[in-house]
Amino acid sequence: MGLDKWINFFMILNFFAAITPIFSDSSSFTSKFLDLAKEPHVFDWMVDIRRKIHENPETGFEEFKTSELIRSELKKLKIPYKHPVAITGVIGYIGTGKPPFVAIRADMDALLMQELGDWEHKSKVPGKMHACGHDAHVAMLLGAAKILKEHEKDIPGTVVLVFQPAEEGGGGAKKIVDVGALENISAIFGLHVAPHVPLGEVASRSGPIGAGSSLFEARISGKGGHAAIPHHAIDPILAASNVIVSLQHLVSREADPLDSQVVTVGKIQGGGAFNVIPDSVTIGGTVRAFTKESMMQLRRRIEQVIIGQAAVQRCNATVSFLDKENPYFPPTVNTDDLHDYFKSVAGSVLGVGKVKEIQPMMGSEDFSFYQEVIPGYFFLLGMVNSSVEHLESAHSPYFKVNEDALPYGAALHASLSARYLLKLHQDVPVVEGKYNDEL
Repeated sequence: MGLDKWINFFMILNFFAAITPIFSDSSSFTSKFLDLAKEPHVFDWMVDIRRKIHENPETGFEEFKTSELIRSELKKLKIPYKHPVAITGVIGYIGTGKPPFVAIRADMDALLMQELGDWEHKSKVPGKMHACGHDAHVAMLLGAAKILKEHEKDIPGTVVLVFQPAEEGGGGAKKIVDVGALENISAIFGLHVAPHVPLGEVASRSGPIGAGSSLFEARISGKGGHAAIPHHAIDPILAASNVIVSLQHLVSREADPLDSQVVTVGKIQGGGAFNVIPDSVTIGGTVRAFTKESMMQLRRRIEQVIIGQAAVQRCNATVSFLDKENPYFPPTVNTDDLHDYFKSVAGSVLGVGKVKEIQPMMGSEDFSFYQEVIPGYFFLLGMVNSSVEHLESAHSPYFKVNEDALPYGAALHASLSARYLLKLHQDVPVVEGKYNDEL
């Protein structure tokens, strides 16, 4: 072959190498993420952030100090961000600033409850506590941000960091969606610490993982009077009792036994004296279902039953589903494709035997609002070390986070997002014949 032909041959090879990057191992620069997350300067930093947030819990849409701390750390890492988003939310960006985009999310809010456990960094705010691990979620997302920023030049796209307010009933995810913060994002990943899954393991499933949820409240009005002469009164307590019993029939006698549903009355308020029939009684509760159709049917029947049963006892009733204050949460549903992707990535980070399948749970998650508009995947992060201590369930006043779980969450966040962008980059097809004229 002549010299000119050899030169042309190598020019063609170099041209194709430029337009078609070859990743012999898509996990090349992500393979050490877990080791990086366990480095003392990263681990101790995450622990410090988590403890600061835990000491200063803030409830939904009031996470002002939490948001300020997040923004301060992002500034130190030289990560650009948008604020305010959905009042207290923060959206950060790592990578090229250009498509494709993939998001990783942490919720920030605490609960209205008193912390009863005793440790050095317990809540300093009376009546408020991080009893669901959202302080750890923020720390892990910042940990992932730190790792990704150190490898920013290797990211073929943009990782979007979603620090979300008001998961605990406020529907903060819906507000994030409504303001357009997820436009052009290809997928989003989220996690939750799990006090029943072993440390170093994760658990999830394809399909429904969490139920949809809705609240309801009803005021049943009668006519107050003396308890000794009930025939001169209209008893709303009796009516409320019949309502509560009848509501249980909606699941036991109207729902498909293979379609899991729950109706629970968790609140009843009425009367203040032993010998007085009150004018009214208020009841309230929660509804859970795995499909939107089942949820809407339950809501229709709850209203019918409450009004109908109250009328049987000569009472009037009004029913509210509190959608403005606590919007209906859709079911949390993982797609098959993302489940396969998650198992591959998590298996390579933790080991194949550390990725577990779980049954659907009746708990709800507002991460589902993201899944209604873009592909999303949600999983549980283990933190149980039975040789050290027993962990109470979420929403317990004795809830604890095993901080040894923080590196695993940070590494998984970073790996899932970075490898997803690498995968998208590899999957972009080269259009046949596009460069024929130039060649």
